[in-house]
Order: sequence, then structure tokens, then C-alpha cells
Amino acid sequence: MLDSKEEMGKVFYQNLGKLFYAVAQADHSVHVKEIDRLKETVRESWLKVGDIEDEYGTDAAFQIESVFDWLLEYEKNGEECYEEFEAFYTEHRKLFSEEIKYLIKSTSKAIASAFAGRNKSELILLGRLELLFRG
Repeated sequence: MLDSKEEMGKVFYQNLGKLFYAVAQADHSVHVKEIDRLKETVRESWLKVGDIEDEYGTDAAFQIESVFDWLLEYEKNGEECYEEFEAFYTEHRKLFSEEIKYLIKSTSKAIASAFAGRNKSELILLGRLELLFRG
């Protein structure tokens, strides 16, 4: 059990990093344009969401990028990352307001569209995310 708002916020953003990596990796490759779009979206949208900082005084939203970069470096399985996000969401639904779900879907779609439009694998994952949020 996480004991503080800061720790939960950090884990929340880490799980978003897993989800966004899964979206980028849905077609089994992550293109530099997808990485650029993620970083752009974190700065334009996610930094405005909360006021949680990590232990170094950095906005916890940067955990999204850190986790994404780590998963990319170690070539982690996107499907496993999605399943970990799904489990986190199911256990912590109260953290996901309608506004946050909209922003998650918007970010996921932006990443999927960043390189050569959305392909079948990405569309399937976006559909799964939509169904998860409706459930």
C-alpha cells in the first residue's frame, strides 16, 4: 500500500509511462517521432495536471518520460507494459477522473499518429484502452 500522495502520484505517472510505451511499441518498434510527440505532450499537457514533485523537486509528470525511456532502453515488451497499466488502473480507478482519462486517450492517440498514422496494432490497443475506461 502506498502511504503518501506524492508516492502514489509518482507511481501513477510511472504507469502512464508504461501505457504510452505500450502504444508506441504496439507495432514492435518505437520511432523517434513517437518519442518526440510524447515529450512534447508531457510538457504541453501533463506538467499542468498536478503539483506533485519527486524526491528531487522535479515535477512527477517527468516520471512518464523516465519510465518510457527506461522501457525503451531495455526493449521491454509493450503488451506486458499495457497489462501492468491495466492492473494499476483497475486497482486505482479513483485516480482517473474523466479529464485525466481524456488526456490519456488524447496522448495515446497523438503518439500512435506521430509516425505514418495509426496502424492496426495501435488501433487495437487504443480500442482496448477505450473499453477499459468504459468498464
